[in-house]
Amino acid sequence: MKDKQQFFTNKLGFIMAAIAMAVGTGNIWRFPRMAAANGGGAFVIVLIIAVIICSVPLLMSEMAIGRHTRKGSVGAIGDFMGKRFHWVGAWMGFVCIAITFYYSVVAGWTIKYVVLALQGKFVQGSDTKVLWETFSTNPQETIFYHFIAMAATFFILYQGVVKGIERFSRFAIPLLAILLIIGAIRSLTLPGASLGVHYLFRIDLDYLLIPRTWLDGFTQAAWSTGAGWALLMTYATYTRPKDGVGSSMFIVAYADILVAIVAGLAILPAIFALSPSIDYAHAALESGNMGLTFIYMSELFAFMPGGFIMAIFFFLCLSFSAISSLISQVEVGVANLVTAGWNRKQSVLLTCVAGFIFGLPSAYSLEFLNNQDFVWGGALLISGIFTASAIMKYGVEKVRVEHLNQIGTKMKIGRWYNVFIYLNPIIISIIFIWLIYQSILSDTAYWWNPFREYSTGTMFFQWLLVIVILILANKKLAYYFNPPTPK
Repeated sequence: MKDKQQFFTNKLGFIMAAIAMAVGTGNIWRFPRMAAANGGGAFVIVLIIAVIICSVPLLMSEMAIGRHTRKGSVGAIGDFMGKRFHWVGAWMGFVCIAITFYYSVVAGWTIKYVVLALQGKFVQGSDTKVLWETFSTNPQETIFYHFIAMAATFFILYQGVVKGIERFSRFAIPLLAILLIIGAIRSLTLPGASLGVHYLFRIDLDYLLIPRTWLDGFTQAAWSTGAGWALLMTYATYTRPKDGVGSSMFIVAYADILVAIVAGLAILPAIFALSPSIDYAHAALESGNMGLTFIYMSELFAFMPGGFIMAIFFFLCLSFSAISSLISQVEVGVANLVTAGWNRKQSVLLTCVAGFIFGLPSAYSLEFLNNQDFVWGGALLISGIFTASAIMKYGVEKVRVEHLNQIGTKMKIGRWYNVFIYLNPIIISIIFIWLIYQSILSDTAYWWNPFREYSTGTMFFQWLLVIVILILANKKLAYYFNPPTPK
């Protein structure tokens, strides 16, 4: 028996869920590093421009597609682009689910570190690098916490759209905001915190002339807001027809930036205030997401007055943001199965079980996880191009007039939307080429090898394998995931 169509309670419920979708670990551990490395305030300016040009138009596009079709990504893109393009929607859904397989493992790490913080493990004299390496190389623990993360996601999604996604979002987002604000206030009151504030907000105009600043800014916007991931396309199917598009997407996009800035105020001042030297602070910021979060921040909490409490707050923030993003990723798979005629609860169970099973290799091997993050994180750029392409094939002006400016919408979307949609594939292609170039540059001898962890070859091999399979299966995808609407 087909489930009755579910809807968010109201516009606020949808916006809270969409913010929870967008806000993830990238806001907390990636943004501060990128801002510090790219001129602070200059990077924030570039990020805001990137959100306006790329993220907001793509978010609007996804919402238009989802609301118009009321189907999962496979059927939605098939309806929008034509029956020959169901594989495009399948690609978008697959990329999102492939990220879920290892993102659940990362979410498990954050839960583990909440436990460690509660146990008071971050004290002076503790070797946080050894602590991280001992945990991350112990499959029994990583698999256990991977299971906990996926089980929590299952429990929330099993409750349904309103009782599960919306209720969690209404609870998690305000709590996350409160925890981050408390963390920022405590960090800003540390002696020497002003240097961290300087790194975050200094506006070095010279950085606006450096291509790397713009590339990093647009990359942060693409990955942080979730534009082009099929996440909002999925959530849009649960919105009511009269809910406005334009104002909602601006709220979601800039809430995402605001969370990142508050996270920056919680992290950068603490790093510079507590680091024994400037070199130590720079080493922390250059140590990557895992190093910054699980090694350096953990170590610095030991030297912070009230560090025991702040460590709990920090890792709670990280775990809430990870789970909120994980929920939206799993929902992409659930929505496609529901479109195919599955019962929602069966779809949640199947998707979560698959997420746990296919996440086991990433839980077992950090090298495999890094490879999957490298491959499918880059594939999101292709999904962004596909989203813009779907709108162009359907008709950009038609989408703007009929779907974004429908009767009853208070905020009308101007023709700037059309311009930015046509610009999106060009901008994303430039970022894509830059990432490929960086990949080749970092491994000039073996960039072509598909079995190396970070090679260009491994990206293209896995991408092409999936695309070829999906193209060959296009008719079956249309049959199973986009059944005709009963008359």
